[in-house]
Amino acid sequence: MTPRDGGTKTSPPGNAGTTAAHARVRAGLRTRLRAFAGTSVALALLVAVTAALAAAYPRAVDRYADAGLRRAVEQALPDQTTVQTRVPLPWMDSVAETEAALRVGPLAKARAEILAAAEAPLVPDPAQSSYGVRTTVPMEASDPWLPQPGGRPAQLVLAAQQELASHARLSAGRLPRTTDAPVTAATARVEAAVTVKTARTLDIRVGSVIHLPGSARAPLAVRITGIVVPRVPEGAYWSALPVLRTPALSRRPDLPPNEVHWLGGLLLAPDAGPVLLGTPGRPERYWNVAPDIDTLRGHDLDRLASAVAALESGPGVQRLRTVVDAGLEAETNLDEVLADHARLRSGIAPLLLLAAVGTGSLAVIVLAMAGGVAADRRRAELALLRARGASLPGLAVRLLAETAAVAVPAGALGLTAALLVLPGARTAPALAAALTVTLLACVALPLRALVAHRTVRMHDGREDLADTPPSRRRTVVELTVLVIAVGAVAALRRQGSGSTALVAAAPLLTGVVAALLLARLHPWPLRALSRATTRMRGLVLPLALAQAARAPGFAVLPLLALLSALTTAAFGGSVLAGVTAARDAAALAHVGADGRIETTTGELPRTLPDRVRRLPGVRDVAEANVTHDAKPRQGSQLLPLAGVDPDAYADLSRRTGLGPFDAASLRQADDGTKGGGGTTDDGTKGGADRPLPALASPRVAEEYGTGPYSVLLPDGTSVTVRVVLVRDRTPAVSGDDFLVVDRAGLPRGAARATTLLLTGDALNGRELRSTARDTSATVRLRTEERTRHVDSPLQSGAERLYAVAVAAGAGYAVLALVLTVLRTAPARGALLARLRTMGMTRSQGRRLLILTALPQAFLAAGGGVLTGWAAIHLLSPGVDITAVALASPSAVEGAVLRTDPLSLAVPALAVLLLAVGVPAGQAWWAGRRGSVRELRLGDS
Repeated sequence: MTPRDGGTKTSPPGNAGTTAAHARVRAGLRTRLRAFAGTSVALALLVAVTAALAAAYPRAVDRYADAGLRRAVEQALPDQTTVQTRVPLPWMDSVAETEAALRVGPLAKARAEILAAAEAPLVPDPAQSSYGVRTTVPMEASDPWLPQPGGRPAQLVLAAQQELASHARLSAGRLPRTTDAPVTAATARVEAAVTVKTARTLDIRVGSVIHLPGSARAPLAVRITGIVVPRVPEGAYWSALPVLRTPALSRRPDLPPNEVHWLGGLLLAPDAGPVLLGTPGRPERYWNVAPDIDTLRGHDLDRLASAVAALESGPGVQRLRTVVDAGLEAETNLDEVLADHARLRSGIAPLLLLAAVGTGSLAVIVLAMAGGVAADRRRAELALLRARGASLPGLAVRLLAETAAVAVPAGALGLTAALLVLPGARTAPALAAALTVTLLACVALPLRALVAHRTVRMHDGREDLADTPPSRRRTVVELTVLVIAVGAVAALRRQGSGSTALVAAAPLLTGVVAALLLARLHPWPLRALSRATTRMRGLVLPLALAQAARAPGFAVLPLLALLSALTTAAFGGSVLAGVTAARDAAALAHVGADGRIETTTGELPRTLPDRVRRLPGVRDVAEANVTHDAKPRQGSQLLPLAGVDPDAYADLSRRTGLGPFDAASLRQADDGTKGGGGTTDDGTKGGADRPLPALASPRVAEEYGTGPYSVLLPDGTSVTVRVVLVRDRTPAVSGDDFLVVDRAGLPRGAARATTLLLTGDALNGRELRSTARDTSATVRLRTEERTRHVDSPLQSGAERLYAVAVAAGAGYAVLALVLTVLRTAPARGALLARLRTMGMTRSQGRRLLILTALPQAFLAAGGGVLTGWAAIHLLSPGVDITAVALASPSAVEGAVLRTDPLSLAVPALAVLLLAVGVPAGQAWWAGRRGSVRELRLGDS
């Protein structure tokens, strides 16, 4: 429409009002962000880091789970992880029909059906899934030129395995092939290839002819036309039936152990399968389904086990019997591999949940504190808006928009960083975690403002905790939290850490209860100190105590954040310390010392101990003679017997903690005879009336008694022993059965050193192996043995996640303290400025602020240390860290939580120093800057 005054066309009044309102909102938002640029940047940084940590956790767990599952499948042999399907000889009306079933076409068609029968997430690897025809019974080769190590002829397995050309390269000759005429059961001569290892072991060359027995026909002549090298020898194509790649010594069960023979494999041409019908090898068709390891995902473990079961004995194999052959059978040990990995995962998952719940709860508390600090800083502004008629919903929407303008981009940045740093994992859990953090950051300030300004007030009441008693509602909430925490701790101690999410929150709830308890109790010492300092002549200390008593920094939420953070850091440090201690104990129990040089054949050179002692890093050497074939006369079982030097061995036992004892109790009494309780070189008794004192394991002492009784040695001599000491472990022998005696009392042939136990903090494995190179001895180091207990990426991943949890706990503790200090910084600055106008000096102002901060600092630091220590001892019986610590649970009796002084002390000291340092720095800065700003009329 045209205006009456002839002006230009205008928009409808409603649209104009809406547009103007939106413009005012955007302008106000920009103004607010510019006015609080520092606060906005700090909030953005907090949200970005927290969102990145929250998004990174599920992706890191996924990556470690995927790597652990793949490692478990890779470490198992391919003949265990492939699903091996096979069909015995088909029953046909004629031999021609049977031969037709063994040719390439039907085999390839059946292979396609079998690969298609595998259900996701079990994805077959077509390149490594072998198939063909093979003999199931090895056949003896009658050629005398084949090696016969035990006087028995070599036995061979024949296989017409498909796709040989794509899985091997020629080393000599050519690949086998057939003539123009199809191969049948009556074919007298075929070609074959062998691997390099088979050719080298069985002395086979290109052109060699091997004769194998026939079934109701003349022997089958197999001419070797090529020697091949596997392209991927460890792959399933070559390792599902390892004998095709590498020959092995074998023995029939009914023959003596020394009558062994070579068992090897010959690779026929792909279309030569029908010739096996004319042999006694009982041929069968086979299809090996190798899983594609790169597609395995840890979160699909349960579905993967179901898919394997379906293909092995479920609907999958039933359908294959319909479309391929009714006699088809399938078997695999992949299900056992997956079950072992599932047990490992079930032992580690509760520990990861403990870390996630603790650190995640800290993040929520710190985000809530950040919103509280922002609300306190803007208390006067928000109270004025409420007094001017602003509604609570409108105020909340305004604050939500201001916070979202900062938090949403920061959360997106943190999520992007997590996705880029940790690729190859699921995105949905990371996205959900980052969105949760962003949402909490957005609503923290509006919710705090709604609670604080639900009633319009002109003035706020005092927050003097020493004079204001807690409300009944708070008492009920605290008692509820206490009951929940006690129940969670009791359930954790009784059921373990894998029961529920509430049980996983037990460490956090311990910190919550401690924070509530300290918040309740701390006014009493404040009152006592205030009364004690009222008659003091100084001004600083009474004023500091009065200010500390009414300081809002003693609110429950900051104290809860500090104690929870310190408890989480201490608990995570105790897990890492327990893992380290368990691995050290397992390595020490296996090696017996810091290093071990041992031979199982003969004895060590007499000069070797002196040469080893002169090596750098070697502090001491204990010699021992260890035999594992000693036999008590009244028993039938062999047991280890160690002959040692009592003094050196007692020192070693005391240093390692493996069955320490007094050397005098094991030392042989000097009766003037040589050989003590043992027989002499000619077999006669020497000092038999004085048996050798012996140290025994509890099982040996219980089974054979304390003696005296005679023990037969491998060289035919004997020694009489009497058990005088019983210990669970000993350095020289690992296991539950052992005897330890003074080797000076053993016969001369049985007293020579076979084992050297080394002590030293910096043993060099290369130098030790170089020194023992000319002997048959093996060298083992405790440090090397320790690394073998990290068997899965799940274990190393859990360690890294706990290290991050400890660091995050310490960081959130510092951040919670910083937020608490920032909350009270304006009030401290104003107080200091007013006191300066009354004549307080700069040094007195610094002492005042430091003394004001000391109660809170000591409360947080001391309470954090005590709470962390108590949480570790309370929860230790219910937390099993064996799955994280050890590759084999039987390596030690059990891995338990251990108090880590560093994780207890370092975060607490950091909190204490920061709590004192920030007020001191503020006092110094206020003294340099002046007090004009704080004294302006109307400023708070």
